[in-house]
Amino acid sequence: MARRRAALPTPRMLVFDEIDIGIGGRAAEAVGRKLKMLSKRQQVVCITHLPQIAAFADQHFLIEKADKGGRTRTSVRRMEEGERAQEIARMLSGAKVTESSLEHARSLLKSSR
Repeated sequence: MARRRAALPTPRMLVFDEIDIGIGGRAAEAVGRKLKMLSKRQQVVCITHLPQIAAFADQHFLIEKADKGGRTRTSVRRMEEGERAQEIARMLSGAKVTESSLEHARSLLKSSR
């Protein structure tokens, strides 16, 4: 008779760092949807540079690095709901946010709900 394995507990937190490497467009949207589904049962922390993935987040944190006094400092802050569209637009268009990229960012956020 075969012995049964003990069930492994479901992790309470999943961390995905740079999950967007080598993907884009439709694949990124699919990954975003899967992460959203995973987040229904446990906490998910995802570091991404793709707006298609970031738009699915319930909360958005901005991580910035700056050199000060010869040392690199990292800061993390939670973005307010209104800032999210601005940041996703920046991810879409680069340094200069356009009305078109802002509209696209709002569309991504709306469709991810």
